[in-house]
Amino acid sequence: MKIKSRHHLKGSDARKIIAKIEPFLEDPSHLRQSSLEMAVSDEGVDLIFIEGRPLLMIVEDQPFFTVLGAIEMMPYKRLVVVDSGAVRFVVNGADIMKPGIVSADPEIAVGDLVVIVEERHNKPLAIGRALVAGTEMKGEGKAVKSLHHVGDVIWKGLEE
Repeated sequence: MKIKSRHHLKGSDARKIIAKIEPFLEDPSHLRQSSLEMAVSDEGVDLIFIEGRPLLMIVEDQPFFTVLGAIEMMPYKRLVVVDSGAVRFVVNGADIMKPGIVSADPEIAVGDLVVIVEERHNKPLAIGRALVAGTEMKGEGKAVKSLHHVGDVIWKGLEE
């Protein structure tokens, strides 16, 4: 992934992004003192660097966690927990199927961005878009469209 441009965000823009991420965090106070940079890539994914690390990405004008961001900031909302049998598929970029889901935040609505975590250690594996509501994520069929996962171009790093 190549970065086309990278610049520090103005205070007002940084506060808007932080305000959209704060509801997912138990203690967002550390974000308020952080330096935020916007990086525009050639992949069509814009990243937000917090203290020099790509912790957020912009998906359809909405900031949300990268997998690294979810690991570091540990959101407690919009989580979809998958069983150990689903892990190898998720980390290879597969969409999340209902039979592999152990639990899901009941507040998830169709179209919400979600964090996919594995059940044993609660480690984030992927970021996706909910195809069904959190209360309907059991049964048969596809539940989440994978957008970013461990090992993809965002995870592997950036060529500056």
